[in-house]
Amino acid sequence: MSRSEPPATGTAPPDRAADLRLVAPAGTAWAAAAAALDGPLVVALWAAGGSALLAVAVLACSRSGLWVAVAMALASAAAGAVVAALHGAAVRGSPLAQSTGERTTVEVEIGGDPKVAATQRGEAVVMTGATDRGDPVVVVARPAAGHLAEWAAVLPSTRLLVEARTDEPMPGRGSEFAAVLRVLGDGPPRITAEPSGGQRFAGLLRQSLREATDGLPEDARALVPALVIGDASRITPELREAVQATDLTHIIVVSGAHLAIVLFVLIGPAGSAGRAERGGLAGRLGIGLRSTAVLGGGLLVGFVLICRPGPSVLRAAVCGGIALLALATGRRRSLLPALAAAALLLVLYDPTLSRSFGFLLSVLATGALLTLAPRWSAALRARGVPGRLAEGLAAAGAAQVVCAPVVAVFTERISLVAVPANLLAELAFAPALVLGWAALVCAPVAMPVAEVLAWTAGWPAGAIAWIARAGAGLPGAELGWPGGWAGAALLGVLTVAVVALLRRALRRPLLGAGCALLLLAAVLRPAPVERLSRTLTGWPPPGWRLVVCDVGQGDALALAAGDGTAVVVDAGPDPVAADRCLRELGVRHIPLLVLSHFHADHVAGLPGVLRGRAVDAIQVSPVEEDADQAAFVARVAAGEGVPVLPVGAGAGGAVGEELSWEVLWPPPDAAEQGLGANDASVTLLVRTAGVTVLLPGDLEPPAQRRLLEAHPGLGEVAVLKVAHHGSGEQYAPLLERLRPGLALIPVGADNGYGHPAPRTLDALDAVGATVLRTDLHGALAVTAGPDGPGGVVRGGRLSGRCPGGAGSRRRRSAPCGGLRRRVRGARGVLRSEQPGAVLQQEAGGEFVLLRPRAPGAGVASGGAARGSAGFRRECCRLRPGVSATRREDSGTGVGTPSGLAVGVRASSCGGGRGGGPDGAAAGAGAGGVS
Repeated sequence: MSRSEPPATGTAPPDRAADLRLVAPAGTAWAAAAAALDGPLVVALWAAGGSALLAVAVLACSRSGLWVAVAMALASAAAGAVVAALHGAAVRGSPLAQSTGERTTVEVEIGGDPKVAATQRGEAVVMTGATDRGDPVVVVARPAAGHLAEWAAVLPSTRLLVEARTDEPMPGRGSEFAAVLRVLGDGPPRITAEPSGGQRFAGLLRQSLREATDGLPEDARALVPALVIGDASRITPELREAVQATDLTHIIVVSGAHLAIVLFVLIGPAGSAGRAERGGLAGRLGIGLRSTAVLGGGLLVGFVLICRPGPSVLRAAVCGGIALLALATGRRRSLLPALAAAALLLVLYDPTLSRSFGFLLSVLATGALLTLAPRWSAALRARGVPGRLAEGLAAAGAAQVVCAPVVAVFTERISLVAVPANLLAELAFAPALVLGWAALVCAPVAMPVAEVLAWTAGWPAGAIAWIARAGAGLPGAELGWPGGWAGAALLGVLTVAVVALLRRALRRPLLGAGCALLLLAAVLRPAPVERLSRTLTGWPPPGWRLVVCDVGQGDALALAAGDGTAVVVDAGPDPVAADRCLRELGVRHIPLLVLSHFHADHVAGLPGVLRGRAVDAIQVSPVEEDADQAAFVARVAAGEGVPVLPVGAGAGGAVGEELSWEVLWPPPDAAEQGLGANDASVTLLVRTAGVTVLLPGDLEPPAQRRLLEAHPGLGEVAVLKVAHHGSGEQYAPLLERLRPGLALIPVGADNGYGHPAPRTLDALDAVGATVLRTDLHGALAVTAGPDGPGGVVRGGRLSGRCPGGAGSRRRRSAPCGGLRRRVRGARGVLRSEQPGAVLQQEAGGEFVLLRPRAPGAGVASGGAARGSAGFRRECCRLRPGVSATRREDSGTGVGTPSGLAVGVRASSCGGGRGGGPDGAAAGAGAGGVS
């Protein structure tokens, strides 16, 4: 998010009467460009022609101020539609866009800095550019390790000869890029033309700043280049998530706030920039206004070159250029028209900006700082708030109010700590930026001086990182919110109501104190608030014994061990996701953390598990096959003072009276036996409140066979965490021996590995297991009750429908009846509250309520509903709030308003599509919904 200040505004008061004449033209051009970008060219041209003719007609009828403004808005809409439609048609109609899957050789001029990304097949280098005929493309290279640095060092304006296979651009980006070029081979880049002199100089400055910051602590080493030149390549995922959770992203995305401080050094405060007694270096050196404007223009060009022309940088530069032009000509500066003009010009120059969230947030935030912030600041000062504090509160609040609804569209959350975090971070922002720019300038010619300046800048930069981590670490830092534009509209309405309430609160101290206490309680979440939150959200469910966290393609589980205490098995791949899961569970103390093996999808989330929690010990596999990950675990644990101990078969432990475990595998001499990382996974047999659980890590079939041989007395278990994310490599005799009632699969959506494998799902179905998956259902919980273990999950909220074959009329339906909250019994059935009845989904996605034809003919526990024999089929509709999802290979899920969703195998039924004789569901296509 880029919530930037207007360039060179300082704290100048707003214009007495806001000049809004360019706001409507900018808005209509923006909206028309966004609508026409991927629409039919003919329709857009006809619409633009009609809008232009209407504008002419309006001007012919009247030339008064209002009608001139209407005509300008219509003409701008026509211009935006034409430019966007022509751009989109040119991109989609290019030869590259029509040659998906073909091999091609093309020369590409690189337009942005390469980014190194970790993928399933190793590290890849991604960059954008344009072909020699102007087609915008994305270049993806997978070089060998020895050539990775050469690809990463390619500068913008470099020309490369690329031999590649074409691929479609990312969904929704078809009007922005003609194709993705996947480079063939793993050799070095084939450079046909060196970068321009300006880009070489900018690259030298950027690299010199990185070298000057190499010796700083991790956070400062990452943040100083991010603050100064927008280079966020060193920011760890954990720090990035903390910055996002506190809405401080605008600090590491170079924007108007950065340019404002840089111009402030040259021209001083905006309010005095045009006077003889102005401040800044130009005023002190006696440089004239026009010469100052020329120097400022050169500074703008250098700023864009060094910081790269991202959406927020371009918006800030155009605004700054308009302000400097006004300074040179002696005209009165009005910043709101400058902002509107900048938005209008940039959308017409690059219509893809009309769909850029970064550009939208930059413009909205700047508009809020120009319109809302000065009025709010004046209101706060009138009520006795000190001037600087009033300005800071008003700026942070105004930006948050207008940006939060847009951010919620794609993050599905709102930050409750954004305003105080921004207020504190602003104190460190300017010193870090000014010192960082000084280091940038000195680095190419005086590296020792630059290193001292960078070290000094590292202190305020480190403070910003600490603020982000501390804010994100609060229990109520973030609040989940519906995504999409509907969620944004809802948040916008709520925001207006909250602002109105706060205006009243300023006049009534008691009301203001009450609002402050409510916000404080929501952020700190003391025990009573936490209990209320769990009651309202239904998560975690009361009496939970085990939770499989939704951390993507990886494992992280928590075993309840008392109030605020849990034994944790594995940490997943993402520190943020692991921390969020444990925070939702209220886990503050971890007597033991078990890391089954040293693969990133099990250990990379370790910093998130340790964050803000007391961890007594870590037990790990004796096989350190992935040395880098093993070293990472040792380093992170040592930093927190947590001992790391290898563990093998025969070990065990207990916490309290209801949780105990035994280590079944690996043998203590696993390293000497030559076992690989997966086959040396720490395997636990857990007993919690009478429920037996087997946690086999990522064991492969050979190790699963040896496990079974080593423990011939191993019997059935109530719950199985399926090994290796449900891969197809499972040892069938082990599943036959275990015969779990619940099978839990932690797996990432669209993981690319084919997990879970269809044959594994079939094998689990054959032994009568109910399968729950994190990719479909979110986090999974197991509860203990008098009727045995139950599964409760969070995800899946789509609508169901009643039977009706192709061409048939939909029949009237009755409610399906209440559904139990917990899953019990066989896979394939979700029991209804009506005695003996079950809810079943057909292969076509329709729902049928099956009632027994005779008393006692219901589904027996442990059986499977393979058809409707013995039942009377009734068309039914789900009551409001109950939902269903369908996914390929896994059938469907049915849920209650509390978030329950369980895999329900679709069965064959008259009029359904694709049902087999045994009732197995036909695949609905990846991600398909019924």
